[in-house]
Amino acid sequence: MKGKTVPIFFACDDNFVKYTIVSLFSIIKNASKDRDYKVHVLNGGISEEMKRKLFELGNENFEIVFDDVTEYLDSVSDKLPIRDYYSKSTYYRMFIADMFPEYSKAIYIDSDTIVQGDISALFDTDIKDCYVGACHEQAMVQVNEYGTYAEQVVGISRHNFFNAGVILINCDQFRKHSVSEKFSQYLKAYDFVVTQDEDYLNLICKDRVFWLDSRWNTEVFGEIPYPIEEACIIHYIMTSKPWHYGDCRHGDIFWNYAEQTAVYKEIKAVLDAYTDEERERDAVSCDNLLKLAVKETNREDNYLNRVNNNERAKDRVDTLKKIDEYEKAGRFDEDVENDPPGKVLLPDEIEYIKKSPFDRLKTKIAYGLARKFVYKLIDEKKLIIKEIKGIENFKHLNSGAIITCNHFNAFDSFAIQLAYEAAEQKDRTFYRVIREGNYTSFPGFYGFLMRHCNTLPLSSNQKTLAKFMKATNQLLREGNFVLVYPEQSMWWNYRKPKPLKKGAYIFASRNKVPVLPCFITMKDTDIIGDDGFFVQEYTIHIGEPIMPDESKSFGENVDYLMNENFEIWKRIYETEYQIPLSYITEC
Repeated sequence: MKGKTVPIFFACDDNFVKYTIVSLFSIIKNASKDRDYKVHVLNGGISEEMKRKLFELGNENFEIVFDDVTEYLDSVSDKLPIRDYYSKSTYYRMFIADMFPEYSKAIYIDSDTIVQGDISALFDTDIKDCYVGACHEQAMVQVNEYGTYAEQVVGISRHNFFNAGVILINCDQFRKHSVSEKFSQYLKAYDFVVTQDEDYLNLICKDRVFWLDSRWNTEVFGEIPYPIEEACIIHYIMTSKPWHYGDCRHGDIFWNYAEQTAVYKEIKAVLDAYTDEERERDAVSCDNLLKLAVKETNREDNYLNRVNNNERAKDRVDTLKKIDEYEKAGRFDEDVENDPPGKVLLPDEIEYIKKSPFDRLKTKIAYGLARKFVYKLIDEKKLIIKEIKGIENFKHLNSGAIITCNHFNAFDSFAIQLAYEAAEQKDRTFYRVIREGNYTSFPGFYGFLMRHCNTLPLSSNQKTLAKFMKATNQLLREGNFVLVYPEQSMWWNYRKPKPLKKGAYIFASRNKVPVLPCFITMKDTDIIGDDGFFVQEYTIHIGEPIMPDESKSFGENVDYLMNENFEIWKRIYETEYQIPLSYITEC
């Protein structure tokens, strides 16, 4: 019995369909014979002669159908911006999920491709709840002007911008999250003119991309880091067209397939007729596209600037600008938000451990209030925790431990608290180190939580600090958990791990307890918060405990624990975000 039918979509017009024929021929030649395939050619009108040539490729495994989408898209397509080599057909992929409700996922592929791999293997990739499976756009990665455009106009990291010419579409998620409707809304709000629908798709799918191995969309552009024989799909992007350039890189592979089709002579005639003037026009077009990217980046009213100026809270926008300034200056251990100076905590104003019955009662009340507060945030989707990964690393701890976490939100310690509760470590108490001002100067409800939820406030007073250190050492030796933010600063929604300070690791080394490295990653949701930014969805990653090395000295262990912690955070960051960790520090 054959497996699930593989739906494949092309989008083309009568001029480009001959290249669709070559691409489809390569798919058929290399596809598994154990599967059935249904090929949809989305179009706005194709001649009967070209349809006949495409139909001839069909066999017992491959069914080919033509879908004229003119009527369906008429109301939208009249508004679509057209520039240079783009046609309206390039937008058809946006509507596949709505037009074909029978599919839960589907492959969309551009016609300027050759498929050397088994297309069913791409279809069978489990992309979970991501909107698309896609590969990185090499133009953004390899050309600084395009990368800067992606980041400063679309608001997407150059390392997280995908090429939309080959995508595995999660149709269920497209429908669930109204992707086509969002596309239409963005069209009305802003006209992206560099990569057009690719810009819109990247904006809509931000943080919801399953990154495929680049072999599934090997762009003939810049450096290709593996032999071309390993490419499952070769994509002749931009002006790298074998039918326009006899010396096109890897054009021989295209011609090998083209020669076996009924359109070979037509395509060869295109190459023979293509003039030096047209090639010069292509060069000018490429140059103009690069200039356009720079122009859009410098526009004061580009998309990202407009959103920041008109739709987002000014204090949040200013905070993000300040984060960039601090990162450039290497001021990683300084807070970026202007918290008022706090009152100094004196030694006679706190008992870190020896709590009175009245204090213990207030702690019990504070935790009850905190739980109600946290679950209210969760119910209102102001705090969204998607998943806790590595909870077994927490559960299996049989001693006290320093817990570390990146610091990006006033509520991130609640996320670690929930992880602690999920670990069911009922015999060990969870404490958290907080800033002095948060303990002494925070008013009202939040101040009550700060003072009574097993917090360990630091102090600028040396005697109080000595008291803090003595208490923390005792808590660790007694088998409790202490959460420390080793970055020493809070940067709002900052996703990178910042350089670490030694304090947390001094405690771990001195008390011979492990460090439990936790790192929280974020994704945009569809929910826009009161500040105009998307509410974040958190995944808590709990790494394996890092044990002090008995063969090392106290100081060596401090450095060892700190460096190992950072490497674990870095690995999580680069794996989850598919971005190499780098900073914009200039000094």
